Amino acid sequence: MNIQVHDEQKTDIQAIEEVIKAAFLNAEHTSHTEHLIVKSLRKSCQLTVSILAVENEKIVGHIAISPVMISSGETEWYGLGPISVLPEKQGLGIGSLLMQTALARLKQLGAQGCVVLGDPDYYSRFGFQAYPRLYLEGVPPEYFQALSFHRHIPQGQVIYHAAFNMKNE
Repeated sequence: MNIQVHDEQKTDIQAIEEVIKAAFLNAEHTSHTEHLIVKSLRKSCQLTVSILAVENEKIVGHIAISPVMISSGETEWYGLGPISVLPEKQGLGIGSLLMQTALARLKQLGAQGCVVLGDPDYYSRFGFQAYPRLYLEGVPPEYFQALSFHRHIPQGQVIYHAAFNMKNE
């Protein structure tokens, strides 16, 4: 398996949407709006990181990262997601490659840290962990996790961009 990673280009947008739809088609916890979220983030210039995994010139994975607000006023924090890998390519390390690449990019950008909503067993492999004083309203605390790049974890409510409130069309 020869996977290359690179930043999204305008010519990739339709293929990215198809990868996201396919990745979440049969997912256990999904609103089936993940592709709409990425589209809205892109349109509102809030898609800070958009990285593709490509195999044989075909997009097989994608990761999106966007800024979040924290009620305490902390800045330079970002939210990871969605992360998408074609179903037939899941379990082969593509998601891990996307995660490592995206987190490295955030560090290069001077980010303070990153939050994610998802499976604690998966995301803990990358250093994410739950901090009860940093929370996403309405979400069980163990599923909302953070990774600080500078050892400081802010306190307060995390607020994602309005794109995350998308309804399926």
